[in-house]
Amino acid sequence: MSIWLHFLLFAVGIVLIVKGGDFFVDSASYIAEISGIPKFIVGATIVSLATTMPEMLVSVMASIQGARLGDTVEAAGKYSMAVGNAIGSVTANTGIILSIAVLFMTIAVTRKKYLVKSLLLIAAVTTVWLGCLSGKLSIVASIILLIVFAIFVAENIKSAKDDLSDSSDRPKFVKKDFAIKLILFAAGAVMLVIGSDLLVDHGTPIAQFLKVPDGIIAVTMIAIGTSLPELVTTVTAIIKKQSSLSAGNIIGANIIDLTLILPLSSLVSGGKLTIDSQGLAYDMPACLIITLIAMLPTIITEKFHKWQGVLMLIAYCAYLYLIISSGKLA
Repeated sequence: MSIWLHFLLFAVGIVLIVKGGDFFVDSASYIAEISGIPKFIVGATIVSLATTMPEMLVSVMASIQGARLGDTVEAAGKYSMAVGNAIGSVTANTGIILSIAVLFMTIAVTRKKYLVKSLLLIAAVTTVWLGCLSGKLSIVASIILLIVFAIFVAENIKSAKDDLSDSSDRPKFVKKDFAIKLILFAAGAVMLVIGSDLLVDHGTPIAQFLKVPDGIIAVTMIAIGTSLPELVTTVTAIIKKQSSLSAGNIIGANIIDLTLILPLSSLVSGGKLTIDSQGLAYDMPACLIITLIAMLPTIITEKFHKWQGVLMLIAYCAYLYLIISSGKLA
């Protein structure tokens, strides 16, 4: 297959993810809101689950493909892409997308709603890093990550029950509108599946053509590409001034990336989900540092500050510079 056809299909995959994510997010938000669930909770659950579907599909599909290839160099590349995509998506979500939201919106949060999710995210990033020090995501780390995910789900259910809004504030239920949203929900899901598959299938040939290791393309092109639904959600939130939806979406998406996608990828790979030296030296430290910049000051002040957005962007650019100049492109 021509390399230019790989580029074209890769671009088609990104377009499908963006539009499919848009359909999926809008439909999920509408369906959730008619139940009276607060927007921060909607963002952290329904919307974040929807927008992390590309990352989930890319990482799980890459792991399945790696398992089929056995103990080969190509299989190691697939596993590196699976881990790099999940970690890279969290870093991109925070370092780029949350930064944009912070710079263009005033985002005030309630410590009661924000504290648990922030601590769970920090715990997840730390667990992944420590769990991969041996060069492979350990079974113990996978179990801990699944426990963190279960706590995240339970905490969201509790928050939703505690903060369920009055029925008079909910959008009016219209059978025709609901049916249309369900159709768009399904269409968006299909587009996300196809788009993610195109990214996995054509990302590796592009990396080989550009002489870029799978790990680098996973934490840059594919990670940012699969984070586009979160970016679309954030830009839409900026336009509609829905800051709580955007913040909840990004935090929830990051937790799901780490606590559900990586354990699932490890499971389908047969426990062979490996992490390369780039991941340990650059990807994971950058993910933790940017996460701490985003979370800790906000826990203390109950507000995101513009200097956090600037600092996160600087940290993300420094991270990209380090991995590109580390000699791995040679």
